[in-house]
Amino acid sequence: MPEWTPFRPPRRLLLGPGPATVDPRVLQAMAAPLLGYLDPFFQQCMDEIQEMLRYVFDTKNRVTLMSPGTGTSGMQCTLVNLIEAGDEVLVCVNGYFSNRICDLVERCGGKAIRVEFEWGQPIDMDRVASALKSCRAVILAMVHAETSTGMRQPIERLRELLSVRDVMFLVDAVTSLGGIPVGTDHNGIDACYSCTQKAIGAPPGLSPVTFSEKALQKVRARKAICRDFYLDITLLERYWSKERVYHHTAPVSAHYAAHEALRLIAEEGLEARWKRHEQNSLMLQAGIEAMGLQMLVAPQHRLWTLNTVRVPEGVDEAKVRDRLLQEHNIEIGAGLGPLKGRIWRIGLMGAASTRDNVLLLLSALEKILKSEGLKAGSGVKAAEAYSQ
Repeated sequence: MPEWTPFRPPRRLLLGPGPATVDPRVLQAMAAPLLGYLDPFFQQCMDEIQEMLRYVFDTKNRVTLMSPGTGTSGMQCTLVNLIEAGDEVLVCVNGYFSNRICDLVERCGGKAIRVEFEWGQPIDMDRVASALKSCRAVILAMVHAETSTGMRQPIERLRELLSVRDVMFLVDAVTSLGGIPVGTDHNGIDACYSCTQKAIGAPPGLSPVTFSEKALQKVRARKAICRDFYLDITLLERYWSKERVYHHTAPVSAHYAAHEALRLIAEEGLEARWKRHEQNSLMLQAGIEAMGLQMLVAPQHRLWTLNTVRVPEGVDEAKVRDRLLQEHNIEIGAGLGPLKGRIWRIGLMGAASTRDNVLLLLSALEKILKSEGLKAGSGVKAAEAYSQ
């Protein structure tokens, strides 16, 4: 009989696009005793998760819950429920994950109307308005925080588009929720999804979703049943409501972790949390630029949670990432699609967004780049000066 030793992963500082390093309290919460998925104590946990999610989404939406699975399940949950065969969906495409929305639209039986923008550049709302006038789209989908580029899309102008057509607004907040204001109700967002493993501050495994009453009306008026049983919001809603109608076996420990992560957000306060993410990102940017490196995105559109740095000419980006991991136990991410080999993606999300982590990364990166022959300035000194 073969024998295996216990699996003991190394301690890494996770500063990539996710998952992010989590608070020890969240890990401890996962070790709590298991309960049945219909146990009244677990149902209390679910009720409190819903209330805290409404706080983080900044919404009063009744149907606000955790979809089982990671962020892609939230994307699929919103799309598969809202799209019927032949529905046109206008998708603002400026990165890897907006491309994925188009893929899922087609898989759901809809027709994706793509409005293309350069990766790393913001969406031009005037072009979107023009596109709305020339198609029959019933849903407008966009990514608030594009993980592949580090670009933050201003969504404050969404409501203006209702003068063009009364469409449904669907927003991907996977890399923004919990670290950057989303303003679900204020911005007129009808369906929004995120994940637990980034700025929320929990391990991967659940996807927060919220549906407005307008969105639910479209779901209830469907001519055909939702194609996906597991992510059917009418079934999930009944499981998360007072009815507690069995739907699936909830990942109990993942809910414990999400509950504790959301409690940490409430303790810190959303505005204070947003400010922390902003300040640590700006501190990192000051250090990066002092080293002679360049950010990919213009300052006014940069994410606080995911920072994209251009790889200097002549530098082997994969080798630098590997050395950070092997020599310093720090993980950062590579570029995707047309940005593969051209950028590093540095996440500062949740518990990982700290002054000490910024300085630790800059120190390690500076050391590696200098040993690779790059003349780099002192990023640490610039970051320290910024933070004082």
